[in-house]
Amino acid sequence: MTNPIAEAESIFGPTCPTPLWTPSAPEATNMFAFMQMVNNRHGLNLASYPELLEWSTDQIDLFWSAVWDFTNIISSTPAPSASGAMVVPKDAHPADVPVWFPEARLNYAENCLWPAHVDNGNSIAIYSASETRPLEKVTFAELHTRVQRCAAALRAAGVTVNDRVGGYIANCIEAVVAMLATISIGAIWSSTSPDFGTKGVLERFSQIKPKVIFTVNAVVYNGRTFSQKEKLEEIINNLPEVEHVVIVPFHPKEPVDLSIRSSITFDDFMSTGRNGPGEADFPPLVFEQLPFNHPGFILFSSGTTGNPKCIVHSTGGPLLQHKKEHMIHGDVSPKDVVFQYTTTGWMMWNWLVSTLSVGAAIVLFDGSPLRPSGYYLYQLAEELGVTCFGASAKYFAAIEEAGIQPNTKHDLSKIRSVYSTGSPLKPESFDFIYAYINKDLCLGSITGGTDIVSLFAGHNTMLPVYRGEIQCICLGMKVECWDEETAKSVPRGNKGDLVCTKPFPCAPVYFWNDSDGSKYRSAYFSNFENVWYHGDFMAISPHTGGILMLGRSDGTLNPGGIRIGTAELYNLIEPYEQIADCLVVGQPMHDDERVIMFLQMAEGHELDDNLINKIRLHIRSELSPRHVPSFILPVADIPHTTNGKKVEVAVKRILGGQDIVPSGAISNPDSLQIFYTFRNTTLKVE
Repeated sequence: MTNPIAEAESIFGPTCPTPLWTPSAPEATNMFAFMQMVNNRHGLNLASYPELLEWSTDQIDLFWSAVWDFTNIISSTPAPSASGAMVVPKDAHPADVPVWFPEARLNYAENCLWPAHVDNGNSIAIYSASETRPLEKVTFAELHTRVQRCAAALRAAGVTVNDRVGGYIANCIEAVVAMLATISIGAIWSSTSPDFGTKGVLERFSQIKPKVIFTVNAVVYNGRTFSQKEKLEEIINNLPEVEHVVIVPFHPKEPVDLSIRSSITFDDFMSTGRNGPGEADFPPLVFEQLPFNHPGFILFSSGTTGNPKCIVHSTGGPLLQHKKEHMIHGDVSPKDVVFQYTTTGWMMWNWLVSTLSVGAAIVLFDGSPLRPSGYYLYQLAEELGVTCFGASAKYFAAIEEAGIQPNTKHDLSKIRSVYSTGSPLKPESFDFIYAYINKDLCLGSITGGTDIVSLFAGHNTMLPVYRGEIQCICLGMKVECWDEETAKSVPRGNKGDLVCTKPFPCAPVYFWNDSDGSKYRSAYFSNFENVWYHGDFMAISPHTGGILMLGRSDGTLNPGGIRIGTAELYNLIEPYEQIADCLVVGQPMHDDERVIMFLQMAEGHELDDNLINKIRLHIRSELSPRHVPSFILPVADIPHTTNGKKVEVAVKRILGGQDIVPSGAISNPDSLQIFYTFRNTTLKVE
């Protein structure tokens, strides 16, 4: 039986670590101001973040009502605190999928465009850049006008409440315009990025049957031009429900081919909503006032081993949750300029666009983050005065490996927050960011996912940053670390499954094509009764309350009944310069499983017995004998999703004897073939 104290010390050490960063004035943060508002409103004396977190999850109705007021949600109905309206049914469980704020009526797009009515709307809403397009700036007033015209065009095209509008589109201003216009009229927006192949797009859009698709003529990545014509033709030919294909001339030197069925250029489409001959003859922008739980967005699970789930999110849930995360956790205000490297197919794009609701400017970039050089994003950050800079953990590891030292060439002193997501940020990357971006910033390693289109744990400008840790569980999220066998919380410092035991407003409202809710319940509530099971393996620090993410639970290793997070092994392998990438999975073996490690070697290096023995000894001494792989094998390529996540589950299933059809979400599906070979030879289970 595992000794809880020994396990905690093996993960977090026996004493509290020294912080890498401490806020100079925690009492000047929005988090502190929110805590004082709660104290004044309810006669409390909360004095620390742990106390505020506990109150926020004990009094979820009072908490979310306070967030509504603090973040200035715009609605056509009185605020719940003023009207006494219900926030959520008392004693509701997450599995009830409760209706939040049932009396509220609001519109997500209206909440994003309010700055258009402040100071003539002259503040910048969007900066947009790509590998081929020059930098473009759009004010809130201009954005409002563009959304007005796009909404009129959508209405003229027959799009109405609950119709679906798809974006197979680059990360550009037109994408934001189309999304906000769609939501303004009560339709449902769903997007994926142009790097998806036809299979990946059809796996998604054939399920939701969009009436209109916004797309681009071509994209550029890493200096190479990719025409969309052939892919788009195949997609539209297989989506008979599509009535309009709106093509953005994203690549200025590539032709816009209108031979594709029902196609029209973006500019021509924008003019179709005009009700007269003049430029001003567009109907006013009317924001449909919708219930809080009204469907607004469809996002898709990775679906690496089958068709992706169509996850339907409300308009109100992401808005309230994102404003909490940006304003209260992140101190974002109208003075900020926020950059997040993302595509339109990732939930972080929704997270970024929601920053408009705070009144801040957002920065869009489409293309390779390493073109024209690895310094370009930091050149852009310096030029635009970026204050919050976000990217994937894989990106930060890549620029460190490439020897890029951003602050040696650019003044990044305005960056006060860095966000890292997509996978756990390696401890070495913490050191790198503080050394080579800015030593005085809040480093938010954040975690959540498409399923909640937001965060379970993340940044907090009122708290210190500790190396390798996510700062805190987010307000209002009753996150606990559970043992799968006992279905109970484990002692702090011990490993377990991330669960959420109370409802939260950003949970999906339902899955598309899941009339009886069985797919929904199976996805989140089949492991623990009435408790949200997120599928992540984690541990909570006994010293700081910070979080360590240890990999996906479905990819968790379990040799001899001892659960091991794959991130523990990845962090150990990271410093090896001979190794470019690593994948670790468990292979079922009769009534047990063995650990298999696959290594993609760096150029000029080979895997030999000396390196294998060195790795084994290192793992044994730093972790435990249980962690030592039964096999360490070389592979030419490691499978990843288009968002950069390692594809552990598909490989585990292949080694377990299953033949899978790779989803379009896998960016390099051919890399899976070698694992079938291993299954039938080296790793054959007799």
